[in-house]
Amino acid sequence: MAKQMLIDAYRGKWTEKAPWVPYSGVHSAFLINEPADRYLQNAEILAKGVVHAAKRYQADGIPLLFDLSVEANAVGCELKWWKDNVPSVATHPCSDKTPSSAGLQLPTKMSGRWPVIFEAARIAKPHLDELDCVMMGLLCGPLTLAAHLAGVRIFTDCIKNPERAGEIVRFAGEVGARAAQFYADMGCEIIAIVDPVSSQIRSEIFQRFVTPNCRPIIDVIHAAGLTSSYFICGDCTKVLEDVCQAGTHSIAVDEQLNLNMVRDMARKHKVGFSGNLKLTLALSLGMISPREDAIASLAAGGNFGFTLAPG
Repeated sequence: MAKQMLIDAYRGKWTEKAPWVPYSGVHSAFLINEPADRYLQNAEILAKGVVHAAKRYQADGIPLLFDLSVEANAVGCELKWWKDNVPSVATHPCSDKTPSSAGLQLPTKMSGRWPVIFEAARIAKPHLDELDCVMMGLLCGPLTLAAHLAGVRIFTDCIKNPERAGEIVRFAGEVGARAAQFYADMGCEIIAIVDPVSSQIRSEIFQRFVTPNCRPIIDVIHAAGLTSSYFICGDCTKVLEDVCQAGTHSIAVDEQLNLNMVRDMARKHKVGFSGNLKLTLALSLGMISPREDAIASLAAGGNFGFTLAPG
């Protein structure tokens, strides 16, 4: 079964062939001729788009949505909406305060857009099950959510004001744990921590701020008997080993990394790994043949713990 094959690959096991996950995101809206802002705020349209993308791309797994503003919005950040992209976080309530002094509360299932997402999952899940396609839950990682809450100063605070930064990232991890439980309750079988900005820090900062605040999220996922992953963007070479040691079953990397290096590191730490189709050069600009890029990724990844996916 395709679903079990994907779960096995994410858990670092051998599979007959590499499973395939397209991170379609708001591209799913484009496929059904809907603007992104409407798509992400309407449960029926969201469900329609993700099921359509899963069918069209013959996916073994697909995210219910790929929008890292959900958690920020649910705790009080305002958003700026776009017709052709995910919304931007427009306000940063912890830019000069801590979560407690800003009066921020952990989200409930009724906070922000969570009711829309729960309803979309209810509609989409049986259709994805019929397709033998894993419904994946993607949540905003602790450092990225901390950057939404505090703005870019979170990076300097990690060095100059670590106590303040620690409180913000810790709150972000608690929010992430709530999100993980929500996705588990929806029926997602794979839940990923998506923390793109963590590639911008050095190893010591990752170990101090990211690793411990991923732990509550991972504990929720594993307590539910589900499969976990950590998604990171950009050139994360300097923290790649830390990512592999964060405690998730698998990792997912961006197009800047050499997949042979990622494969070797993942196998060293006995985690699954995903990649590494080039979003920019191949899928967007067409400077490299997407077919040839996929063949190269499949050759590098092999059949042991590997999932073919975009960077």
